[in-house]
Amino acid sequence: MQTTNRYEGRPLLRLVDCLVLDAIDQLDDAKRAKLEALEPTLAQTFSASGTWQEMVGTQMGFADDVQDQIRQFWRSYLDRAVEQQLRADPQEFVIEFVAQNFPDLAPPRR
Repeated sequence: MQTTNRYEGRPLLRLVDCLVLDAIDQLDDAKRAKLEALEPTLAQTFSASGTWQEMVGTQMGFADDVQDQIRQFWRSYLDRAVEQQLRADPQEFVIEFVAQNFPDLAPPRR
């Protein structure tokens, strides 16, 4: 999987990826702590308030239940992985999920 230049020139993409990882309980504690520490900067950048998740969600125009929806997709992904006897890769899920649902933010890979 190549993510070397995934975020170059697309800072919001990194935040969306982290939001998806957070929704499926795959965001590590160190990243979560960095994002929480970044909340004042995000609040200033976005002229918003709330948690980093709320601010990213507002910037993206997400519905209030977006994290529940992401978890449903994740469960389906896990079920398919089991059926196909494949390893579930949270980062691969994030890349595909974002590409399918937000192609303007991160176009699908070719």
